[in-house]
Amino acid sequence: MPKMKTKSSCKKRFKTTASGRVVAAQAGKQHGMIKRSNKFLRNARGTTTLCKADEGIVKSMMPYAR
Repeated sequence: MPKMKTKSSCKKRFKTTASGRVVAAQAGKQHGMIKRSNKFLRNARGTTTLCKADEGIVKSMMPYAR
């Protein structure tokens, strides 16, 4: 049986926590920050955990994530 492939885009964007949740960077900070409020930019720092529905999609593309 050949090895299963991990989706390259997923391994660059997501990590799994010890409890099995999926962590991703906050959205909306690539460009266009001039028009965004300071509150939005402040709240979009760091990382966030994905919701259960999105988590299932990402985990299906990362077969070896623990």
